[in-house]
Amino acid sequence: MDLLDPLLDPLRSGIDRRALLEVVLLGSICGALGFWVVVERLAYASESLSHGLLPGLVLAALAGAPLLLGAAAGVAVAAAAIAVAARDPRIGPEAATGVVVTGLVGLGALLALSPDSPQRLEELLFGDPLGVSDSDLIAAAVLAGAGGLTLFALHRPLSATAFDAGGAGALGVRPGLVRLALLGLVAAAVAVAVQGLGALLSLALLVAPALAVRRHAPSAGRALVAGAVVGALAGAAGIYLSHHAGTAAGASVAAALCAAAALGAMPWRRPASARSASA
Repeated sequence: MDLLDPLLDPLRSGIDRRALLEVVLLGSICGALGFWVVVERLAYASESLSHGLLPGLVLAALAGAPLLLGAAAGVAVAAAAIAVAARDPRIGPEAATGVVVTGLVGLGALLALSPDSPQRLEELLFGDPLGVSDSDLIAAAVLAGAGGLTLFALHRPLSATAFDAGGAGALGVRPGLVRLALLGLVAAAVAVAVQGLGALLSLALLVAPALAVRRHAPSAGRALVAGAVVGALAGAAGIYLSHHAGTAAGASVAAALCAAAALGAMPWRRPASARSASA
């Protein structure tokens, strides 16, 4: 057996090649975007969107419509319902989000139990990168290109809003609009990523790379680049794990992302006091 066979075998399979391309595209843009998701404390909002769009996905599957259309509609309905519920001061935004998302997940589960539900509907929850279509790859490529340009354009206002919210107004930056644009990009990323990783696992693609690099990157710009690299590499590692171990591809990608986050949380250098004590 050639020593390179373990690396080349997935590339010889058309299914695995497509899965690798899908997770590399999604991992790169979501890994970069995840830095701002973590900095702006939007992880809960991102999770809520990924779970709340489940009814839209199921309805699209039942109707034979593109899943991306169902995901986009589901995100819009979930965001609108959360916004309306949060307007009641007796409820508050966090409780409103919890109630709305729980209700939408329950509705999605009921729809999924319909006798007319297509087979393998569980892939909407856990994803199947090995089953990506041409339209999925196109959507991921568009997201990576347009999302990268958007992050580049928003880098200065996002930095001002995140690190100097008080002085952002003096620079002509409107924090509310900047965060709204960021949430819109997160919603688009979730709607596309859910087709590969599913509604329950797509959050790992947004949060894990950022957690892996945040404490080690010296600047926001480098954290964005490092997050994109970690997201792409961890996604590819998950596909290789699935290929060689025979595990579910979506869960394998999520496991690789969580492993990257755990490794990133470990200190790479000993504290100065420990180094001086051992000297």
